[in-house]
Amino acid sequence: MSKIIQCQLCERQCALTFHHLIPRKMHRRTYYKKHFDKAQLQQGVMLCRLCHKGIHTLYDEMTLAKQFNSLQQLQADSSISQHVDWVRKQKIAP
Repeated sequence: MSKIIQCQLCERQCALTFHHLIPRKMHRRTYYKKHFDKAQLQQGVMLCRLCHKGIHTLYDEMTLAKQFNSLQQLQADSSISQHVDWVRKQKIAP
């Protein structure tokens, strides 16, 4: 279910989706079960579809879980920043 608020990356006002900072696919792995509690595994950010899709196109789940498990890490990455700059210029679908 999508709500209309602001994307936490591109800051556009549009329908958003929930992005798990540690992808759900990684939750069942022993390392993540031992080092993170359930609340930490469920943390995420609200992103527009273009930003969300771009992140998953650029990086696989393991890379996202290890290197990009916070909003600050996502914002600091140059590849994601380039994608977000492109997204900001796109029209919002009605």
